Amino acid sequence: MKLEYALLLTCSVWSAACGLSTSPQPVVSAQGPASARPAPTPIADENIISIAAVGDIMLASPFPDDTRMPPNDGRGMLDAVAPILSAADIAFGNMEAPIIDTGISPKCKPKEPKVPKLPVTPTPTPDPSATPKKPEPVRCYAFRMPTRYAKYLKEAGFDVMSVANNHALDFGEAGRVSTRKALDAVGVRHAGADRAKFSTAILDVKGKKVAFIGFAHNAVSPNVNDLAAARRLVAAAEKAADIVVVSFHGGAEGSAYQNVPKQTEVFFGEKRGNLPLFARTVIDAGADLVLGHGPHVLRGMEIYKGRLIAYSLGNFATYGWFSLKNETALTMILEAHLAPDGRFIGGRIHPGRQTGRGIPALDPDGGAIAKLRSLSSQDFPASAPSIAPDGTIQAP
Repeated sequence: MKLEYALLLTCSVWSAACGLSTSPQPVVSAQGPASARPAPTPIADENIISIAAVGDIMLASPFPDDTRMPPNDGRGMLDAVAPILSAADIAFGNMEAPIIDTGISPKCKPKEPKVPKLPVTPTPTPDPSATPKKPEPVRCYAFRMPTRYAKYLKEAGFDVMSVANNHALDFGEAGRVSTRKALDAVGVRHAGADRAKFSTAILDVKGKKVAFIGFAHNAVSPNVNDLAAARRLVAAAEKAADIVVVSFHGGAEGSAYQNVPKQTEVFFGEKRGNLPLFARTVIDAGADLVLGHGPHVLRGMEIYKGRLIAYSLGNFATYGWFSLKNETALTMILEAHLAPDGRFIGGRIHPGRQTGRGIPALDPDGGAIAKLRSLSSQDFPASAPSIAPDGTIQAP
């Protein structure tokens, strides 16, 4: 557990010894009204590894202009959730944007205007329609987070990020290189940046080595559709580490795709994985925890061979670009507790909601808990974990 939050955990268990009231103390954040102070679940066994995991993160994108930039240049965006992230042994998220300060995305180049051909005549008459029109603005989803924002991830408690997703190439190879450099500079590890060299990150925690591998459905990251390659990567990681965590970016997007199909999902003409097959394949190969993201909504969870699979952690902090209402506004921090051998022994859903244009805040109404309970029981009736109304998760 990170040292700066050890006292917080101690006081959450022995409130009288710390001189605190036993009732939750309200705090007021810049993003909203008073709410219960966030607190991670106390863990008595020091051999247990706690992982706090969230979904898609894109704190800001000044491309193509700065109309989608957050207030105060993003400072304080993650304050409401930082205590939970920082208290975990490892905090993980998906970096849903290259981290780079300049450039034009190849996805967003305007088309050349068509110039009508004029008939050839000895004395042509000027034709107003022959004047090229100014190209209309191109609407495209290309993100680039400023490099100065990388420090906000570290300050909030993040330790490792997946950079394997369908926006990894938004600014080409320069964007991928800059992303790795920006995360390295603030001490945040990264996984999934390349099919070989940068596919896996290994962290040392409590005398254990914990490996993270990132998968997506693009041309540069380990591919969620290539099960043979996935088995090889996981097997190699298992030899180098005590616990292996697999992250994948896959599945169709939006509120119509909250359920997990037992087949390959195709969206915008892309094969985005048979995710139940992928998740069980990597666990068979040695993975201990599987964390999904990409659909921009929450999806259900199941237990397979004593290992937890979370099929989508949803959006987490996606400022300015997404329509955030109902299901797409729901978010969560998944707190997973793993035994030294990687078995899932329990955890908790910390429900949240993106407020305004995309600032995460804890949700006292617990909408994400209710949604996860419903989706998990619908899609995995025989293998869903037990999720209590307060978000506590237990293996079946």
